Amino acid sequence: MTSHTDTQHIVTRFAPSPTGRLHVGHAWSALMAQDAARAAGGSFRLRIEDIDGARSRPEHVDGIIEDLTWLGVTWDGPVIFQSERLEFYAAALDRLKALDLAYPCFCTRADIAASASAPHGPEGPLYPGTCRMLDSQKRAARIATEPHAWRIDMARAVARTGPLTWVDADRGMVAADPVAAGDVVLARKDAPTSYHLAATLDDAAMGISFVLRGNDLFAATHIHRLLQALLDLPTPLYRHHPLLIGPDGKRLAKRTAGISLQQLREGGVDPARLSADLRACRFPVGISLGEA
Repeated sequence: MTSHTDTQHIVTRFAPSPTGRLHVGHAWSALMAQDAARAAGGSFRLRIEDIDGARSRPEHVDGIIEDLTWLGVTWDGPVIFQSERLEFYAAALDRLKALDLAYPCFCTRADIAASASAPHGPEGPLYPGTCRMLDSQKRAARIATEPHAWRIDMARAVARTGPLTWVDADRGMVAADPVAAGDVVLARKDAPTSYHLAATLDDAAMGISFVLRGNDLFAATHIHRLLQALLDLPTPLYRHHPLLIGPDGKRLAKRTAGISLQQLREGGVDPARLSADLRACRFPVGISLGEA
């Protein structure tokens, strides 16, 4: 298996979801990824992760383009939309099914919540594996009549790959621990794929060699490393940067008032000054750098 970190051409990306306007935390991450590529003479790509049909909106896509353009962020090549790549996610899921590494899950959120005594992972209570225990006949009968998600059989998958590692630019060599996440969802009942599967496949397809993203996604990288091994995909270099923290001590979100790029622009903020401040880790009043 090859690694994009072995090549000289650096390719980074910014991959927002069109579920609201961008905030200064997005701006910081986008600038960081763009600057890393430009400094190395590489490429910077833009991907729109619009697979959440219930929350993704075309007007938010337009807003993302508008905000990035105002900030002075430029990207190479066409914008990639996950909604146009559904066949690739389906093919990867079929491959995992054929390897007997994915199983249908019929549990509702309420069912899972009722099993809250299960061990906790990075994203909350681990799925207790209820549907993993179903025999093939019961699975087939229920698939035909009931809504279902698809989960990875984590224990079986890890047994297949053996120990895995990946490299973080700040932390060095990291031993992958996907088991800590449990049997994560690969395709949801209301969406043809999950963030984990789609992001892993897209990074490989786009030739991304250096993934810069927030520290809140550090746990996800353990899962993505496993999927790369299972699907024979290259492993990029990663960097998980600290998050921006608002005056309430919580990380910034799209719903946080007053710090969207749209609001800053409408308030007369100079985008060149904002970009320079963010690059120097000087953030708008009331916003600070969280822990790595």
